[in-house]
Amino acid sequence: MSVNSPNKTLLGTCLLLALAAPVAAAPATGETLKDWPRVTSAITPDAAIEARVQQILAQMTLAQKIGQMTQPEIKTITPAQVRQYYIGSVLNGGGSWPGMDKHASVADWLALADAYRAASLATDAATPIPVIWGTDAVHGHNNVYGATLFPHNIGLGAAGDAALIERIGEATARATRATGIDWVFAPTLAVAHDPRWGRTYESFSSDPARVREYARAYVKGAQGRFGDDGNVVATAKHYIGDGATEQGRDQGEARVDKATMVNVHGQGYYGALGEGVQTVMASFNSWNDRSGRVDYGKMHGNKALLTDALKEKMGFDGFVVSDWNGIAQVPGCRNDSCAQAINAGIDMVMVPDDWKAFIANTTAQVERGEIPMARIDDAVTRILRVKLRAGLFDHAPSDSRYAGDASAVQHRALARRAVSESLVLLKNQGSALPLRRDARVMVVGKSADSLSDQAGGWSLTWQGTENTNADFPHADSVLGALRAELGTRQVTYSADAAGLDPAQFDVVVAVVGETPYAETNGDILASDSVSHSRAYPQDLAVLRAAQATGKPVVTVYFSGRPMYVNDLLNLSQAFVAAWLPGTEGRGISDVLVAGKDGTPAHDFRGRLSFPWPGVPCPAPIDQPDPTRPALFKLGYGLRYAAAGNVARLPEANPDNCGEVTTLPIFNRADTPPFSLHVAAGGATQPLGNDLNATLRWPATTPVVQVRTVQVNTQQDAKEVTWLAPAQLIARSTSRRNLAALARNHGALQFDVQLVQRPGSPVKVTMQCGTGCEGGVDIAPLLARRAPGQKQTVTVPLACFAKQGVDLGAVEAPFVVTADKPFAAAFTQVRVSVDADKAEGAVTCP
Repeated sequence: MSVNSPNKTLLGTCLLLALAAPVAAAPATGETLKDWPRVTSAITPDAAIEARVQQILAQMTLAQKIGQMTQPEIKTITPAQVRQYYIGSVLNGGGSWPGMDKHASVADWLALADAYRAASLATDAATPIPVIWGTDAVHGHNNVYGATLFPHNIGLGAAGDAALIERIGEATARATRATGIDWVFAPTLAVAHDPRWGRTYESFSSDPARVREYARAYVKGAQGRFGDDGNVVATAKHYIGDGATEQGRDQGEARVDKATMVNVHGQGYYGALGEGVQTVMASFNSWNDRSGRVDYGKMHGNKALLTDALKEKMGFDGFVVSDWNGIAQVPGCRNDSCAQAINAGIDMVMVPDDWKAFIANTTAQVERGEIPMARIDDAVTRILRVKLRAGLFDHAPSDSRYAGDASAVQHRALARRAVSESLVLLKNQGSALPLRRDARVMVVGKSADSLSDQAGGWSLTWQGTENTNADFPHADSVLGALRAELGTRQVTYSADAAGLDPAQFDVVVAVVGETPYAETNGDILASDSVSHSRAYPQDLAVLRAAQATGKPVVTVYFSGRPMYVNDLLNLSQAFVAAWLPGTEGRGISDVLVAGKDGTPAHDFRGRLSFPWPGVPCPAPIDQPDPTRPALFKLGYGLRYAAAGNVARLPEANPDNCGEVTTLPIFNRADTPPFSLHVAAGGATQPLGNDLNATLRWPATTPVVQVRTVQVNTQQDAKEVTWLAPAQLIARSTSRRNLAALARNHGALQFDVQLVQRPGSPVKVTMQCGTGCEGGVDIAPLLARRAPGQKQTVTVPLACFAKQGVDLGAVEAPFVVTADKPFAAAFTQVRVSVDADKAEGAVTCP
């Protein structure tokens, strides 16, 4: 958009607030920036460190330098390989633990960290260089069993308390150091502008001033000046514009002008850089500055942003790390090869699986002159500088006073306070809240006793799925918290609110909300509404049943973003936006339950850090539309003393928000209403969403083996190996009408990466009862590909139906039937309109 767009007023207001914060980084207060500012870091160059960096660098071989630039995942590298390849860094992704044990102890984590460091110092290098381990500790040390999980960033943004953020940064760092890890991939500094984005909960606010203030506070708490052995290296991510993508599509295109990128999406980085953040993570998104007529392309290959803006203009002297296989998204690159990204300014490459090939390819590129040696030396200089500043040469992971201390990963009182401060009261009709201490409470809803729903994504596992309450041993659900506060005799529970007897209780507390998700899986399509009830009709049914009792209904709503909930608000006397509060449900009961004298013991303090939609198809926050106003504006939130009534709201739940051009079926995880199964001999087995599991089914005499692999992006595909005749099926919970898609030249499309060529037909069909026994054999198409090659297969919908059949009742839109020997990985399964004539489309038999 141009500066003269409707966003101009919002932008100007945000700037005056954002630039007012006293940070070492700050451009002049109140100044509207025309270009990237020079930022003065709180960590200044040290002559002794710089001299030592140059001394070490002069002794290093090319193999040692490229090893320092390489970051594998702990699942794919041993300590011995760290020594052999001079590896500079390792990471653990979400859902990766020592020995792949989700319940690994703090001592287990520390032992592995010490082993990696010892191996890195056992090389034949003139000066051995310690490895640095990075982890996604994004709301506490969230990969570790038993660790306290703080509210996700969106909730912390609602708290409006920078001092609290500093303490959470400090606590997270100490928890991380307890496990021997010395680098956190946090904080996220996105300014999210479309709640359809599945990472909205990782954004503190749509207000850049709040993001900047929190960036400074978090880095100060977590990293400080490396004066304490509880400090860790912090990361400003994802650079830059990840919250600005069109229609909120993860890893998509940001179409904003330079003034907006500099003055809005840059604000968090000015705060973090000013406080001395030592690493910056490149973003998956691209940037198309249409007003300036400059398409910068993918950030991982963007020299203008990574080098010219960040390192030269802003003066950042730490190092830039890529995101998970992010280099592969640069045109002409692969997971294991991307000279363009290194030349653009990536210093350390997160290459979780293909790191050996990456080392070999990068070495060859340097030897051929495709990557200048000066660029390699600059990257290694930056890595060494950060390691020296952080004291990694001087101290082993186990040297920290927090090392191995299981209690150091628990910060329950602090998290409980954070939860209580983050709650936003949207409605309180008739003073339904606070709950009397003598009230008989009926708790209902699927999320009331679900710590998975309460914690959200990035909780023990990447997507936050595959967990039970037993996976959170130091935690309280809302149900548990209310029972602890009021007594078990006063609190009863019914998940589905079936058969409630109003004589048995005085008030209903309904705990409902979104179920866990993380990046990509959490995206809402542009054609879909942001209506909660469209996605979770069971929650609407629970509230209707609760209201029918005639007793007051208090709704506690879990979500990673503001959603359209007019119908839920109408059914509630009180409504609390609780976001994704983490493990401390007692932070909720602290505010909901009155004190012993009957007055509120704790008041509501939270204020919306994002505007709340009043229509199911809202406009992006940065492109306000007066015909689609917000129901509650940025900063809204009631106190107990305020009148809390909300007039009855209009309700609308349209099927979609525009023309449906794509029906997603599978990409990384099941996309409701579809789920992947394998089938043989009349029996079926759902694959589920465990991204770390390998399935051999049936266990007695396996006919298929299935595991999660990467084709396009992180853990996005299912690799199926046929051991006998079997099927891979995407099945719906109800029959789907594909007739409109068929009339609009629709086609089934999917990405397939060949592992082993087929020796017999590979039939792609649909299941819709009688009438769609058609389909195609893609074996000849696959036979022309070499193992490891990927292609997009397009099958016109016309191939699946006999003449006169309109595909109006499809049970399974994607069925692959094959026999051994055959293995391939499948992802991005969808039905797309105007695709039946796509290049390479299969010809119907």
